[in-house]
Amino acid sequence: MNQGSVKKNITLLFSTVVVGSLVGFVAMSLSFFLDGVESLFLHFNESASQPSPISSQPWLRLLSVFLGGTLVSLVWYLLRKYGRPIVGIKGAVKGQEMPLMETLVNVVTQIFYVGTGGSVGRELAPRQAGAALAQWWGRLLGKMKLGRLDADDLQLLVTAAAGAGFAGVYIAPITGMLFSIEVLLKKVSIRTITVSLGMSIIATLFGSLAKGFRPYYLVGDLHFSIPILVVGCLLAPIAGVTGAFFRKAMAWAQTHQKSGTAILWQLPLVALATGAVAYYYPNIFGNGRPIAQSAMNVSNLSFATTLLLLALIKFGLTFSTLKAGGTGGTLTPAIASGAALGAMLGSILTLFIPGISISQITILMATAFLAASQQAPLMAMFMIFEISHLDYSALLPLGGAVVIAVTTTKARWR
Repeated sequence: MNQGSVKKNITLLFSTVVVGSLVGFVAMSLSFFLDGVESLFLHFNESASQPSPISSQPWLRLLSVFLGGTLVSLVWYLLRKYGRPIVGIKGAVKGQEMPLMETLVNVVTQIFYVGTGGSVGRELAPRQAGAALAQWWGRLLGKMKLGRLDADDLQLLVTAAAGAGFAGVYIAPITGMLFSIEVLLKKVSIRTITVSLGMSIIATLFGSLAKGFRPYYLVGDLHFSIPILVVGCLLAPIAGVTGAFFRKAMAWAQTHQKSGTAILWQLPLVALATGAVAYYYPNIFGNGRPIAQSAMNVSNLSFATTLLLLALIKFGLTFSTLKAGGTGGTLTPAIASGAALGAMLGSILTLFIPGISISQITILMATAFLAASQQAPLMAMFMIFEISHLDYSALLPLGGAVVIAVTTTKARWR
């Protein structure tokens, strides 16, 4: 190995540690910020055992999300009118520069809206922050003459930082690595795995200072059996078709997003609708965690039917939020949709197969739905595995359901 290669590798290693630490600190800060917003607006502390603000006064839930929607619509309007154009993560991977300050304002605004009850995922924000910080670090290296990252290494750093942002918020380092190399970079090598996994581990350590190593979803029965594998594989095509529809619908909403002053009235209107539903059903709030967790606790068909209806409303509200000009993720809303569908199907199956685990069918359908909606089977499988702290026995049924769901998606929507 020549001296130039050694210097290049040292620069990349140094950058991995520095950017991983920066992204981890931001992820930790965003988690604390979300907790603060929820506490201030809803008098509520979110957890896996209490994912929805059910103890908050109904009028407070309505007021919280309406005020949140009104405030963020103004921020996003001003940001888009007077700021530099926001560049997405995929654009950054292709070399487009993400304006740091505008991106960070956008990131904080997303988290604020989710904290007040807005119907959108929060996982996009830390990924955007990570990618922007990686680009900023690349520019800083050149200015301070500390080294130089070539185009390929900078691209790797950007994708790894985006994955690390997710890892730091959800305490899921393998998922962060897979988001980097499966979804964004689409290159698998010792170099890409080392950088992306290393950065995600560092960010996870920082994020754990805010959230600890507790599961994001609580699954009652952790031991998965062979019959569950068979059931999961039989139901997976349903998740594949519905997940593909979810993907196309959300993509359409984002590409047909309102611009200009329309956001100033349309987004508050969507927020008001969200609050009106939350007045009676607080599970509709936030990124979809309350619906998903409730689905994993389903024990009868009546409750499962109610949750499925709420999930359909949640889908409509998330779609409308993005269409009205809002920004946010779709991963956790997809999990909520898949989980509610799984709870419904599992409840029906118990009528014919007594004793079958509804919670396990729910988790399998949530994973398969996520894989189909994101077109990322490995990331989906390990995301649910990591954030739910599942037993090793879950990997086989999760893998089977994911493979069949994605295959169905390819066959149905090609």
